[in-house]
Amino acid sequence: MYKKILVPLDGSELAECALNHVKKLHQDCSAFEVVLLNAVTIELPWRELGAEEPEQPLTFNYNTFKKGYIDKSKTYLTGVQSRLSSEDIKTETVTIESNVTSHAIIDYAQKNGIDLILMATHGYTGMKRMMLGSVALQVLHESSVPVLLIRPEACRN
Repeated sequence: MYKKILVPLDGSELAECALNHVKKLHQDCSAFEVVLLNAVTIELPWRELGAEEPEQPLTFNYNTFKKGYIDKSKTYLTGVQSRLSSEDIKTETVTIESNVTSHAIIDYAQKNGIDLILMATHGYTGMKRMMLGSVALQVLHESSVPVLLIRPEACRN
């Protein structure tokens, strides 16, 4: 069936809802590996950088700033990994930097032999979805890898 499942996580409880389905799949057939992926978007703090005060000299170390984001992501994923590992689910974690989360997910899946992308959707509809966009919807429409979307209602049980 599925040997390698990609579970994109953004740090939210809703995204982690997909983990319940990973556990159910594991109960049915335990011969698969889970890749927990966090696509990090580095958002520069322009106000703190003095963008409003151009006469002030800029002292900013981008690499240190970026490392903070990456370290936070890795710590988060390690915690999720330990919860799954305690249930004998083989997992690995991946943190990547990306400006477009959906493209990062799709690219990773295609380049790393992923058999299934399993992710939660925020369940936005209508105007809210048009205004905010939907990573899950973009992955669903653009991925050549099968995608299993978990609706928010499935997490409330």
